[in-house]
Amino acid sequence: MRTRFAPSPTGFMHIGNLRTALFEYALAKKDNGKFILRIEDTDQNRKVDGAIEFIYKTLQLCGFIIDEGPMNPGEYGPYIQSERLDLYKKYALELVEKGKAYYCFCTENELEEMRKKAALRNKAFVYDGRCSKLPKAKIEENLKNNVPYVIRQKMPKTGYTIVNDLIYGEIKIDNSILDDQILLKSDGFPTYNFANVIDDHLMHISHVIRGKEYLDQTAKYNLLYEDFGWEKPTYIHVAMVLGEDGTKLSKRNGDASFMDLYEEGFLPEAIINYLALLGWSPTFNKEIFSLEELVNNFDAKRISKSSSQYDVKKLEWINHQYIKEMPNDKYLEWIKKYFHNPDNFHDEKWINHLLLIYKNSLNYGQEINELVKDFYREDWTINDECREFLKSDAIIDTVIKTFKEEIANINWTVEEINAAINRVKEKLNVKGKLLYMPIRIACSGIMHGPELADTIYLIGEEKVKMRLSK
Repeated sequence: MRTRFAPSPTGFMHIGNLRTALFEYALAKKDNGKFILRIEDTDQNRKVDGAIEFIYKTLQLCGFIIDEGPMNPGEYGPYIQSERLDLYKKYALELVEKGKAYYCFCTENELEEMRKKAALRNKAFVYDGRCSKLPKAKIEENLKNNVPYVIRQKMPKTGYTIVNDLIYGEIKIDNSILDDQILLKSDGFPTYNFANVIDDHLMHISHVIRGKEYLDQTAKYNLLYEDFGWEKPTYIHVAMVLGEDGTKLSKRNGDASFMDLYEEGFLPEAIINYLALLGWSPTFNKEIFSLEELVNNFDAKRISKSSSQYDVKKLEWINHQYIKEMPNDKYLEWIKKYFHNPDNFHDEKWINHLLLIYKNSLNYGQEINELVKDFYREDWTINDECREFLKSDAIIDTVIKTFKEEIANINWTVEEINAAINRVKEKLNVKGKLLYMPIRIACSGIMHGPELADTIYLIGEEKVKMRLSK
């Protein structure tokens, strides 16, 4: 079992790409196989400096072990396509010799004219194969005169090509819709489809996971495998991950990448857990599980045929579960990377206490700054909703007055504040929101928040007593 993840070096990995990598990784490791990283940089215009290091960092943060790749090569390298150009040319020329491909000398102007004619007939542009009919002498003359060319695959125009897929079964593709695709471009670089077939064969890739939207293209892959006489890999096509707006995930649309989420304070293990549930279902009945559990239970046949929709609320919920389970010392070390302390008046003990009271309600790292902002407010105002509540029952004024009396002379600790709240409860025989909400509003100006005694303690004795006196 050998699978490969083959991203472009663009310095960006959206969650759809990462989910593909996850499925490929789980599939390989379930069988004690190899997970290979290959960089597909045939489109040199999109290449970004440092992108390979970025991809390694992303996969390592996610806990993926890269068995072979550009930075840890094995015996089937190089693992960057731009370093394999001689290989692609060799195999393209082999197909020409076999009569399975041909030189195409059409200029861009000629191709544009063909596209215009196709558009006038409301037809999709399909290259008409005119260069496949050139006499041998004309081909040799053009080559001798260094006329620019591409090499195209000669497609059958009748019958069907069968694609077998682990998820979708046997699919018949009508050969009449298959274009004579370019294999080798005029700059010597291969096209994506051609390079994939050559690399997958030479790197002994046994299973290929791709997006369902490329299912029709797989017919072209199969024809290439047949032309070379090579064994085909097992194909697994997965349905798309759609953005929250229901369209295809895209950086252009502002859809989050893995690194965007990581920098916002989503834990890599939570992101991986969430992505595993996008289009795959485990046999066990739980939603929170580790990468190791995923690998041990992964079955590619349980991948869904239906598209999945990215749901940030579900991701937040899963991340929240992971945050809650973190040991306090690890949580504090992690959350301080996202916490922007707005002043220098509080010591580390106070800050640690503040950050810990939100541990069980936090959804992601950056959220902490919004949650704690009320502890740094000098102005103290009560909104209309709070004012309405304070007028809603005659006991409320008495609750606030009694609490003020109970904390007048206590030691300022969470335990003593909690005891004072309980004395108000017993004296007035009041409980629930008529006990806690009036005290919270009077002390903090808001109706809801973390543990009340901790909140009052952190606001501070001077501020609380001043607010209660108002």
